[in-house]
Formats: sequence, C-alpha cells, structure tokens
Amino acid sequence: MSCVSESSQLNKVLRQRYLSLPQGDFCQVTYVWIDGCGVDLFSKTRTMDYEPKIIADIPEWDFSQQGSSAEMLLVPICMFRDPFLLDPNKLILCEVLNHKGEPAESNHRNSCNKVMEKVKDLHPWFGMEQEYTLLGVDGHPYGWPRLGFPKPQGMYNCSVGADRAFGRDIMECHYKACLYAGIKISGTNAETMPSQWEFQVGPCEGIEMGDHLWMARYLLQRVCEDFGVVATLDPKPMTGDWNGAGCHINVSTEQMREEGGIEHIEKAIEKLSKRHAEHIRVYDPSGGENNKQRLMGLRVFSSIHDFSAGVANRRASVRIPLRVAQNKRGYFEDRRPAANCDPYVVTCAMARTCMLEEEEEFKWDFGNKNNDCLMLE
Repeated sequence: MSCVSESSQLNKVLRQRYLSLPQGDFCQVTYVWIDGCGVDLFSKTRTMDYEPKIIADIPEWDFSQQGSSAEMLLVPICMFRDPFLLDPNKLILCEVLNHKGEPAESNHRNSCNKVMEKVKDLHPWFGMEQEYTLLGVDGHPYGWPRLGFPKPQGMYNCSVGADRAFGRDIMECHYKACLYAGIKISGTNAETMPSQWEFQVGPCEGIEMGDHLWMARYLLQRVCEDFGVVATLDPKPMTGDWNGAGCHINVSTEQMREEGGIEHIEKAIEKLSKRHAEHIRVYDPSGGENNKQRLMGLRVFSSIHDFSAGVANRRASVRIPLRVAQNKRGYFEDRRPAANCDPYVVTCAMARTCMLEEEEEFKWDFGNKNNDCLMLE
C-alpha cells in the first residue's frame, strides 16, 4: 500500500454535512499566489458580502512572506469558479507586489504581460502539456511496490488496467475540477512512467496561458490533498531508466495558422536554434540544472547540449507534427521545458525569440541552483 496522508483518512461524509450548509448572500473568495521560489502555490480565503462578477470586484489583500517582516500585496488578476466550495464561491489568481508596490522577484507574470501586449496583433496561441508524478507522502511513487520496482516502461503510456494505470481517480477528478472552474483544459492521458500523468491546457492566447496553467496546478494539488497523495513536478523524480517529466509548449501565431504558414514555423524554429542555451536556462526554475537529468538524448528526450528539430520526431528539441507538415500550416512543439517551469517565463521567452526578434539576453532571477526560495522583501 502507498503511504497516504492522515488528513485524507478523515470522514468525508461528515465534512459534506458542513459544506452543504447554506451561506446566505456571502461568498468565500480564495486568493491563490506563487511563492518566492516560483514553484509552489499558496492560498487563503476571505468572506465577501456579495458575489464578485468581474475581477475589478475583488479587493487587493496582503500577506507576510515566510522569513520576512515586510508585507506583500496580492493583486487579483484572474477569477475562476471554485470546484471545491462550489458556486457562488471563487478562486482568484493573484500577482505579488512588494511593500513598495513593485513586482516581487518571483512575479514573472508582470514582465510576461508587457511582452504579450507587444505581440498581441500576432494573436499568439499557446498550449502546454503538463506532466506530473504521483507520490505517497513518504516520497515513494504511488502504486509502486514497497520493495523493488514495477514492470519496465513500455506498457504505461495511455494505458488502461489496474496493473498499469495508477491513480486514475485523481486524474479524472482534476479534469472535472478544471472544467468546472473554467480552465481551458483540453485533454489528459497516462504517461510513460507508471504513476505519471499529463494534462494539456490550451489553446490560450497570450498571458492567458500562464494564468490557466498555474490555476490548473493549484487544482491538482488540492485534489491530491483530498486523496492524501502528492503531485510532484520534479523533472526527474526517479533515477535510472525511468522517464522524466516535462511541460512541452505548442506555439502558433496567426501567420502560422494561415495558408502557407509552414514558412513562418520554420523561421521561428531557426530563431530558436540560435538561442538554445538561453532557452534551456529559462526552461526550469534552476537555470537549467533541473533539466540536466531529463534531457539526456535518450528515449523521447533530446540532448540538453544540442538543438535539433524535425517532422514527427519526438527526440528532437522542437517537433513539427506530421499533420502540420502535411497541411503546411499550424503550430510547432518545443519539447525542452521541464515540468516545473514557469509558464510565464517560457511563453515570454518564446514570444521574445520568435515574435519580437530580440537579441538582448534573457534576464530572469530564479534564485540559486539549489532551488532555495527567493525571500520576497
């Protein structure tokens, strides 16, 4: 048996008795924000005496970052329905500002939004494929034997069956929660390593991509909390001959989607080839260190050291899907981002390289290579 949390063993039927109580005209509003590491999510809830209809109805709030005496400001930027407390209650994704009213060091949405405004006439669409791995609270992969290992890879991708699909209930509940919330989730599947799953978000235009993926990650953690397990975005959760976890990004502009758009796709890929090292550095929150064990040029992974591209080639850095090559328009897929990447940073880098033709080197501060949190102060 996998080791699950104590809280998941509490009486859920008893809990429902209280959750179903009427709440009158009041509304519970849960603020969600990204922590100083740029990896984890936090939340807290307040009562409002009316149901907010637009984001402008939500007041700003504050919190104190762990290890810091300075207050931080939560600025609401995106509202979703709450699949846990149900209507009329809301989930609010927030940007974090410091006590001076400036974007916190981990607030990459602010700079991403400025770039997306510059390229909005190109109508950039993004889709991201979020892989994650289910673990017990002891860190052991959910459903794996307590001693030894499951059968080798080759039978788990898109699999069906109790001996190979571990944690399907979690995946299904997360999918439904995203649909209820209004997140643009477009699909899901079991992945190559047992206990590893993937969901896709998109197409989303511009800044919406990061907003929806971050909230989908929050819902994933909350669903897993109910089941007593942990969803990790570690790009290489298990050493040895087991697949890592990525967050492939699919990219398309209006020109790429038009007749003959393959020419613009190929031009974008050529630009990416010239900035391979820079993109690797921003494709995980540790400046590329997290991706080193994943991008080894084995199985369906490219090499972290060399850029490659090809049609229908899942071992390339960037893939042109077969149908896109046949139709000569559509999108391309960059397979390098790690599962724990910041979607604001990845989409911003993609826009700067492929749509703005900037030559200035990317400058983002992700803290140190040991993943220590940035202190927001």
